[in-house]
Amino acid sequence: MAGPLDGVRVLELTRVGPGAFCTMMLADMGADVLKIEPPPTGALRGSGASPGPDEARTLATSFTNRNKRSLTLNLKSPEGQEILHGLVREHDVLVEGFRPGVMERLGGGYERLSELNPRLVYCALSGFGQDGPYRDRPAHDLNFLALAGVLDLIGEPDGDPAIPLNIIADYAGASMHGFAGVLLALYARERTGRGQLVDVSYLDTTISLLAATPNVRDYFSDGEVPGRGKGVFAGRHAFYGTYRTRDGKSITVGCTEPWLWNNFCDAVGRPHLKDCGMKMGDFSRPAGEAHAAAREELEALFLTRDRAEWYELLVGADVCAGPVYTVPEVFDDPQVRHRQMALDLDHPEAGTVTQAGVAIKLSETPGGVRSFAPHIGQHTAEVLDALGYPEAGIARLREQRVV
Repeated sequence: MAGPLDGVRVLELTRVGPGAFCTMMLADMGADVLKIEPPPTGALRGSGASPGPDEARTLATSFTNRNKRSLTLNLKSPEGQEILHGLVREHDVLVEGFRPGVMERLGGGYERLSELNPRLVYCALSGFGQDGPYRDRPAHDLNFLALAGVLDLIGEPDGDPAIPLNIIADYAGASMHGFAGVLLALYARERTGRGQLVDVSYLDTTISLLAATPNVRDYFSDGEVPGRGKGVFAGRHAFYGTYRTRDGKSITVGCTEPWLWNNFCDAVGRPHLKDCGMKMGDFSRPAGEAHAAAREELEALFLTRDRAEWYELLVGADVCAGPVYTVPEVFDDPQVRHRQMALDLDHPEAGTVTQAGVAIKLSETPGGVRSFAPHIGQHTAEVLDALGYPEAGIARLREQRVV
């Protein structure tokens, strides 16, 4: 069955995981993604790079590079730029993840490529965007979280900020917004006949994610300055946080609605704690003494049973709860398995491996895993042959390290 993006051709020029994840989502939905990378030199190439041909296990489990083809190309050479230009004429989308100005120096800037193909959707993922005083500065996920005000809100109020995994600015920010931006531009092209530049900034997208929370809403409306330890999501209110269980594991409770908290209190035999439920203003203010006392009481209570016992009791009482899983537990969970978010796949060299599935479920044109990640340069000859290069010409380009 064809995916919703069947027939859409994408060029990927990224070095790190967020760019590769963005194009993987396009590939999962049927797009033909050609990953363009420099010929290997033995140096570290980035978190989104394709492995070598002898790394079977890595190839079999490489989530972000599945469903793609790989072409090696030295864009610092005129011949390499000529090949890129030939490819651009035949493709719908280009996704690049360099600092602003780099692609222009490599002959692949938006203005140049849109002249060759006016229908091209050009997505640029960069730290600070294509303009502004910070556009040329280097940064990583941690730095964007700091600049966006996110890092200041995570952790204990009297301690240092807690550093989360890089799934916020990198993946929820750049990858997801890049994916959405490409789809929007393709939709617009159906009406206008023209492509456009999709300018995605890691910092912009992180600020947008934070602005969706009450922290920023309350600041803009009432001047209430959010901070670590303040508000519901700091985990200090009795109705929203984690609790250690008898077996040394943890469980989460998230009962922000009053009826859910009432269900919880009844289920655990603590009806006198119902007054500690969510109240107006709790989104931004610190937990008071009543919540501290309630948490102390509940912490002692949760230590009387194992995590699985508490989970069964709470979900049976219509309470928002969830065990704090390890990674192996996640992919063994029956809900995760049922939703095909843990896929057991047969690789010709590595045997049976597990990959995460496709998160977006479409009833008529579902995405899927069509192929494992390619090794670096696996499709170079195939791509050049399709562009009309003779076998001898391809051999010459290899000798000259153009491909």
